[in-house]
Amino acid sequence: MVINALPTATTTEERHRNAPIAVLPVGSFEQHGDYLPLSTDTIIATLICRKIADAYPVLLLPPITISCSHEHSTWPGTVSISARTLHAVITDIYDSVTRTGPRALVIVNAHGGNYVLSNVVQEASAEGRAMALFPTREDWQQARAAAELVSSMHEDMHAGEIETSVLLHACPEVIRPGYETADHIADDRRHLLTEGMQAYTETGVIGRPSLATAEKGKAVLDSLTSSFADVVALLTKL
Repeated sequence: MVINALPTATTTEERHRNAPIAVLPVGSFEQHGDYLPLSTDTIIATLICRKIADAYPVLLLPPITISCSHEHSTWPGTVSISARTLHAVITDIYDSVTRTGPRALVIVNAHGGNYVLSNVVQEASAEGRAMALFPTREDWQQARAAAELVSSMHEDMHAGEIETSVLLHACPEVIRPGYETADHIADDRRHLLTEGMQAYTETGVIGRPSLATAEKGKAVLDSLTSSFADVVALLTKL
């Protein structure tokens, strides 16, 4: 079944939950090769947040579905907003959320190109606002190890083993044929920010999706859910 990205809790249910933390999925709308949907990152961010909401008392927010995908701009269907706009949206959401109950906001980001989110959290923390970015690089590394992924984080950049595995586990019906033969390696990407993805891949894939399995995808999500306990402990102390 295709994931329902929108929370369905009522205001009364949220009043009783009295969640101290809100979680905000941040995805993207960008090419993911010929076999994964443009909404892949949004689906993954939402899956992570739903697992978190099942395990912890949090306010689950609807996802931000369009973000900073400028490196994919030459592929049809990709849509972006500016880093300035994303920064402003997150800041506004924090201000609104913390007026209604929760004291902290966790940005659950599933798109690597959203570099500005690190700055948003740094600035918020310096101003005394309780905000965190999840998963961190270390959380992803731990999840990859738990799932026994073969490819490295650097090798598995886009539409590769980890993203395909998560969708194979949670919503395989959104995957089109072809991931089994779509592997493409481009480890030297030193000018990516200047040249964009098109300089390193014709298909939009950088990684090894042929290694993906549903079992790996489940293990990735389970590991990330467990890692979120550290975020809860950190924000509770603030």
